[in-house]
Amino acid sequence: MTVNDNTAEPCSAFVPQRNSVDTHVSRSHYIGRFAPSPTGPLHFGSLITAVASYCDAKSQQGSWLVRIEDTDIPRIYPDSETHILNSIAAFGFEVDGEIIFQRQRLPIYEQVIEQLKQQHLVYACQCTRKMLGSNAIYQGTCRNLNLDFNDQAIRVKVNDEYICFNDRLQGQHCSHLQHDLGDFVLKRRDGIINYQLAVVVDDYLQGITHVVRGADLLDNTERQIWLGQLLGYPRLTYMHLPLAMNANGQKLSKQNLAQALDLKQASLLLAQAIEALHQSPVELDIPSNMLKQAVAQWNIDQIPHQTELNDTFL
Repeated sequence: MTVNDNTAEPCSAFVPQRNSVDTHVSRSHYIGRFAPSPTGPLHFGSLITAVASYCDAKSQQGSWLVRIEDTDIPRIYPDSETHILNSIAAFGFEVDGEIIFQRQRLPIYEQVIEQLKQQHLVYACQCTRKMLGSNAIYQGTCRNLNLDFNDQAIRVKVNDEYICFNDRLQGQHCSHLQHDLGDFVLKRRDGIINYQLAVVVDDYLQGITHVVRGADLLDNTERQIWLGQLLGYPRLTYMHLPLAMNANGQKLSKQNLAQALDLKQASLLLAQAIEALHQSPVELDIPSNMLKQAVAQWNIDQIPHQTELNDTFL
């Protein structure tokens, strides 16, 4: 069911003022990205994503960008950004363009929020987590209260409709915007810009055409497609990779205490990441040479079309 809602019509494409780092805005060829959050050091699951996104881009003569998604400043883990940058160098990845940091781009996101306010596509929300309880789907409690935006969270309105996309690995994926997702937060009441907003804006400004990331972000995709539609941005192509799991059946993550990548073992770990993606093996060598071989042999049909890898990792 689709409800006509004049307050949720897509606006014309909004282009915030670009700065010197926004150089890849042409969509004439494949532009991919690796976008880790510095809430801890990179782990083996991060490496799998980096390898897949890099090989997929380079195998199509595309560009590969790196973005540090650090808008949630209180959660930045000490020295994790340094570890991320050192890891990229140690594993032989060649970055096309300047690495950007989202916390340096906060005025851009504020411009987009102002545009959405003018289009009446967002509203202020006073609900706290305690008030909402365990209900993960927001019921629109504050949608029609016309609260002042100062010191409140800002939510974007969603329509009563489905959004679907065809994932290159996972197939068709659909969510009902209201029933499955609900109006979602773009800016928290403490002033932190939400991931959903920052990623959509930066993917557009960097000219990203293809997103390769873990299947744990699969359910966020419809939110990002919806927000991109409201802003008049082109839809991207997605590929969500099966997740590396630990022996307890948990995805490798900083929260689950996954081991930081040992940069002294870069060649061995790189070979293991390529193997985890079910790609043809590469010869042990310096990482840059191994990546060139992996790019030449890249075949996404060999990646398991599932949300979790069968093997377990540390």
